[in-house]
Amino acid sequence: MSVEPKADVEIVRAPRGWHRIRGMAMRMGAFAVVELQKLRHDRTELLTRMVQPALWLLIFGQTFSRLHVIDTGHVPYLAFLAPGIIAQSALFISIFYGIQIIWDRDAGILAKLMVTPAPASALITGKAFAAGVRSVVQVIGVVALAYLLGVQMTVNPLRILGAMGVVVLGAAFFACLSMTLAGLVRNRDRLMGIGQAITMPLFFASNALYPVDVMPRWLRWLSAVNPLSYEVNALRGLLIGSPTNGILDITVLVVAAVAGIAVASALLRRLVC
Repeated sequence: MSVEPKADVEIVRAPRGWHRIRGMAMRMGAFAVVELQKLRHDRTELLTRMVQPALWLLIFGQTFSRLHVIDTGHVPYLAFLAPGIIAQSALFISIFYGIQIIWDRDAGILAKLMVTPAPASALITGKAFAAGVRSVVQVIGVVALAYLLGVQMTVNPLRILGAMGVVVLGAAFFACLSMTLAGLVRNRDRLMGIGQAITMPLFFASNALYPVDVMPRWLRWLSAVNPLSYEVNALRGLLIGSPTNGILDITVLVVAAVAGIAVASALLRRLVC
């Protein structure tokens, strides 16, 4: 009786150190590219997204500039408003991002993604980054429209790139907030109702439309814990040169985005259970 020689068993070790970071970055990039490729099926989305900020600047901004009811100091109201409208547009794009992940769940796509070697955090980060990239178009559009309206904004390409980075961070947090809510409610209609309920309070409880100094005390407290206020502050410092604590603003946005990714990743599996 012959004994067959045993085949050598090759042990494949999980990547560590730099190789693990590189693999994670590649997975996040792949998920982000998949999300951005959806724009190829509806290229008019980028143009239609510009309608709302254009209306805010053309109607609300110019009307209140003539009324002089909001004291913005030496900064013209249109220049004061433009960064706030950029942040508002990014908020409106990203706050309903959780609905897309519920659609993926209903189509069976999410279950397939969850059995891949990629961790849930890579999926969440990719989707959050894609939401930020979609929002970047608002920076270009609002800045261009502001120039046409005679608003003095920066032409420094580095500052404009910095503003794009700020918008990506802000949109990433609100996209993660939406995906966190999706993991909690697990229902598309219920999530849409919650998104509509919190969008305007987030917007009005920030300094996007008016300075913090004119707010009542209770609204100042809400503005101080609202990440949208720090996003607007950073945008004003970059685009119109308003004095601001840039390090604090960026730190708050980074911490909020990282925390949002962590919480949304922890709740993601609830959608497929």
